[in-house]
Amino acid sequence: MTARDVLRRIGLLTFLSLVLGFFSLPLLWLAFAPFDAEPQINASLPEFTLRNFRVLLDNPYALASLRNSALLAAGTAVVVVTCAALAAYALSRVRVPGRDALLYVLLLLSSIITGTAAMVPIFLLAFELNLIDSRLGVILVLSGGLLPAAIFILKDFTDATPASYEEAARVFGASPLRVLRDVVVPVIRPGLATVAVWTVAQVWGDFLMPFLLLRNPDKAPASVIMYTFYTEGGQPDLALISTFSLLYAVPVVVMFLFVSRRYGFRFHGGIKR
Repeated sequence: MTARDVLRRIGLLTFLSLVLGFFSLPLLWLAFAPFDAEPQINASLPEFTLRNFRVLLDNPYALASLRNSALLAAGTAVVVVTCAALAAYALSRVRVPGRDALLYVLLLLSSIITGTAAMVPIFLLAFELNLIDSRLGVILVLSGGLLPAAIFILKDFTDATPASYEEAARVFGASPLRVLRDVVVPVIRPGLATVAVWTVAQVWGDFLMPFLLLRNPDKAPASVIMYTFYTEGGQPDLALISTFSLLYAVPVVVMFLFVSRRYGFRFHGGIKR
């Protein structure tokens, strides 16, 4: 190994260390700030206390907002996984002219027309359907935005599933829904887990649609309630924000680790032929 190679490797390792430190510092602050009596923006050794958690529990909306986030995330995940599985199976097995073009157009439009761009028509549509201040309205709107990408992901899993297994089930009189439930779903289960976790993560961190459609603070999710943690002087309450952020992040991390260990995450499906 030449001196140039050694210097190049040292430079690469130094650059990667700086990048790792850049992304690690906010996480370290999030881990230590909730236990600091007076958390600051700058990094410092915490003065250990649990007072921040007691103050957070006294807030009437904090824990209720986490429950609301769980309801919205779970409801959206059920709708997205169910509809995406049915649509992906139909698009994979039924030969429709322009099928692939339609799927790519839906995926493209869902990426271009974001929630911010469609904010006014979505609000007017929810108003006409009497879905303002309704969790169901938020779930339906979020599901509509996530479905194209979910269908695209699950179609790849379904395409890689041998059709001969389904044909064998039909010989014994299984209906299409029975074939989907007992033959296809067990094979594409990692894909369903991937889409479910992705959906929950998207909904868990979404701010715009719940803020736009929900009027009652008792129904607001954690992503909206977090923006209300200010001191009497109008400054961000770092103690409450950091403590709530830690509790807010734990469920998603635990869910990711559980599903990753049980099913694994991958964006291709099927079995070896």
